[in-house]
Amino acid sequence: MKELKFKTNINCMGCVAKFTPHIENTEGVESWEVDTTTPDKMLTVKGELSEEEVKDIVNKAGFQVREVVSPG
Repeated sequence: MKELKFKTNINCMGCVAKFTPHIENTEGVESWEVDTTTPDKMLTVKGELSEEEVKDIVNKAGFQVREVVSPG
């Protein structure tokens, strides 16, 4: 299982609620979370998805990935 991290513009609980159905309905996602308390609004996704697949999900939900953070 991979862990991918992304800086996003998912910045409040309302945004998280809007994003949730997009990520929850995706095969290959084991778990995910968005830390809206930090300036980077870090999205962490664990599972079997590529960086591009996660970026696509974020974009389809109406948000943006500002930067991919390399694991480890």
